Amino acid sequence: MYKIFIVSDGTGRTAKQLLNAALTQFPEIKSEIVLYPVVRDQKKISDIIIEAKKNNALVAHTIVDHALKSHLTNECESMNIKLVDLIGPLINKMSDMFSEEPSQDQGLYYQTNQEYFQRIDAIQFTFKHDDGARVDEIDKAEIILLGVSRTFKTPLSVYLAYNGYFVANIPIIKGIQLPDLKNIDPSKIFCLTTVPNELSKLRTTRSESLGGYVKEYSDLESIKEELLYANRYFNLHPEWRIINVTNKPIEEIASEILTILHK
Repeated sequence: MYKIFIVSDGTGRTAKQLLNAALTQFPEIKSEIVLYPVVRDQKKISDIIIEAKKNNALVAHTIVDHALKSHLTNECESMNIKLVDLIGPLINKMSDMFSEEPSQDQGLYYQTNQEYFQRIDAIQFTFKHDDGARVDEIDKAEIILLGVSRTFKTPLSVYLAYNGYFVANIPIIKGIQLPDLKNIDPSKIFCLTTVPNELSKLRTTRSESLGGYVKEYSDLESIKEELLYANRYFNLHPEWRIINVTNKPIEEIASEILTILHK
């Protein structure tokens, strides 16, 4: 297993993407990328190079500060470690072309594109925490949605994630115990509810698309019991906010949640 250490004064995203693209040219080679983001002092660089030496790793970097880059280069040379500058040659060529010195601002790319990266992180988090998955990490969510099936938990989660929020959703299923939420900030928790008739219509459409194998899923009396069970659970926690999603578009529900959240 070959190891490649990435040393970056920002997030290291750009370097990791570039290395992964390059590694596709070596499909038979097993390798591991180890990322060291936000490296901005010489001691940290020295510690990383010691680890690189132990692992016989290739070191790739996107350091733009001249002093840090020089220290990294010297450390690698002294320990006979292969070093690749992923961005320096390009910056130098552009500097010559523009007759302009680069700013050397650290992490500038991430700062400029922070909103985009926040959205990507939020979407990844939300997909990983959909429908009750990874509940052990639920405290990391900024918004937690609870509700029975077909109360728009997943599409609402994705919409909120696209707007940069880390969202987790948990299904309410009669007879199945929910994860312990007592240590979660209650202002994060939103309970989605609706009226039985509308939910029955939505589930009937869903059931028909699946061949109608689960009749109880759209049965009105079963739905009434299910909603009653969920609402009783919600009412046990008066600090949680209940959102009625009946006949509301996703945008309107999201706006309602965000208005409450930011208050």
